[in-house]
Amino acid sequence: MPGLRPPDLQPSGLQPIVIFGARVRPDGTPTATLRRRVEAAIAYARSIPSALFIPTGGSPDGRPAEAAIMVRLLREAGIPDASILAEDTALDTLDSVLACSALLRGRGYRGPVAVASSAYHLPRCLVLMRLAGWRVARVPPPRVPAARRWSRRWFWRLREIPAVPWDAMLLLRQRVSARVAARPGDQGD
Repeated sequence: MPGLRPPDLQPSGLQPIVIFGARVRPDGTPTATLRRRVEAAIAYARSIPSALFIPTGGSPDGRPAEAAIMVRLLREAGIPDASILAEDTALDTLDSVLACSALLRGRGYRGPVAVASSAYHLPRCLVLMRLAGWRVARVPPPRVPAARRWSRRWFWRLREIPAVPWDAMLLLRQRVSARVAARPGDQGD
């Protein structure tokens, strides 16, 4: 995000909290899901000495990026820019894991990462962050009012069943490919 100059993570002792995005309405306003994820991250941050919020999520369709909307919500909640590091390129959960991992490692960070998302989505986020090599802390998911339609609530939970192994397989395949490419002398001479 322009104008944000995040601190160096290692010397500062900041603990990153990755906030996974959710859909943004066509008019650029946050959905209740997105708002609740940010609120859960802020509540969790009160329990740690110093937090660095990493909202992640881009926009495939010209809407404002999920990360940009979360940055606005964080600022409105009084979080200073120095405690926000936005990742606004990821278009899905796996993209977010990869982009946030690159962002953190690029700044020399190797410590634990807190993960914030909705209850139905959090297990996938935690598994993928672990597979990406991180020690993770679970941000307690936001409480959600009872859904008006039972079937809609279960749709979101059920869609995670195939998504977890699929994304895990893609992430592991990428890790194996990176290791093979990094081996010296395996050029098939």
